[in-house]
Amino acid sequence: MSDRPEHLYPSPHKVAALLPPPVRVRLVSLLPDRQEVRRARVRLARRFLRGDGLEIGALHLPLPMPRGAHARYVDRMDEQQLVSEYPELEGHDLVHVDVVDDGERLSTVPDASVDFVVANHFLEHTEDPIGTLAQHTRVLRPGGVLFLANPDPRETFDRDRPLTTIEHLARDHREGPEVSRQEHYDEWVRVVERAPEPEVAARSAALRDAGYSIHFHVWTPSVFAELVHHCAHEEGIPLGLEAVVPVRHEFITVLRKSAGTR
Repeated sequence: MSDRPEHLYPSPHKVAALLPPPVRVRLVSLLPDRQEVRRARVRLARRFLRGDGLEIGALHLPLPMPRGAHARYVDRMDEQQLVSEYPELEGHDLVHVDVVDDGERLSTVPDASVDFVVANHFLEHTEDPIGTLAQHTRVLRPGGVLFLANPDPRETFDRDRPLTTIEHLARDHREGPEVSRQEHYDEWVRVVERAPEPEVAARSAALRDAGYSIHFHVWTPSVFAELVHHCAHEEGIPLGLEAVVPVRHEFITVLRKSAGTR
């Protein structure tokens, strides 16, 4: 990791448009000026991204690619299906989806085939982050980069939620996310949506049955760094930490796949 300090600003939180209105209003009020965001993302991308890669879930806010870097866009639906699923995206200029795939598994992407994977405000929506990091690492070439931005709960609507422990994540990875799925939806409805207690069970069940994409997991920068250490030393995922940059309501993490691994 470089000793040179980074002074960056956060990117817009793409989940804002997909949340119920009361939550959306609270979140949108935190978003910085879009030009500030663009400058910050460009700065970090120029430092770390080169070659051919993937960006997962870019929607209408792709990471600006530096000269010498090219991204194909991955989402679980094509553009028309995304607008149908999320009508609030209509009118936005969505990126062309080059690869229709589950961003958690990337099952159509060959091993060691890309130089970088960008997944901004994505990992907190996955039910098995350890498994997702393993699959993202699988598709990277040796020395490839995983570029992540995650929300910092201390500055977002997650502020009152407990941080996700390594033990919890390891259990989800080992036994399957269904063991804690209901717990996550209940917590979301109680703490984020602030539903009255008599309504929690019905609302939680409705979101779960619809497969609604919530923040399943909550990390601060230091807790996320612990997760990376666990992945490398306990799960055998060959990732090293290049940078962790806290920036207002998010933190950006850059990970690198160990050279000499496949």
